[in-house]
Amino acid sequence: MSRIDVAQTYFSQGFSCSQAVAAAFAADFGLEPATLLRVAAAFGGGVARSGDTCGAVTGGLMVIGLRYGITQPDPPAKERTYERAREFLARFQARHGAVACRTLLGHDFSTPEGQATIRERKLTHTICPGLVTAAVAILEEMLGLDNQP
Repeated sequence: MSRIDVAQTYFSQGFSCSQAVAAAFAADFGLEPATLLRVAAAFGGGVARSGDTCGAVTGGLMVIGLRYGITQPDPPAKERTYERAREFLARFQARHGAVACRTLLGHDFSTPEGQATIRERKLTHTICPGLVTAAVAILEEMLGLDNQP
């Protein structure tokens, strides 16, 4: 099963975009998917349903951190991680015109009215799967991975 398929399976089971994207890369880092599902749990809906940075994007940034993040103080390595994170953000924005959940969905998860509209129009079923797919594909390109875990 491809990483995109894995991510879409998690998403279709009810996990958030951030969880789906992050967990799709668990095997690449020798981690249990459950670990990444937990780590990414608060980032759905644009970070805790605030409508800010899209969960597919935050999940992607977690993967960038897993690949390039530092565990010892190293300013040049830290800057390289930020450069890769900015590249990921730029690629996602180039494909979708934004990285903010409220902009991508056209409605704001942080308001009751926005949440109601998002649910009524099933936007998380029509828009979000494509955002999850794009985030995984961008990560595979950037990390030099083929599309199979």
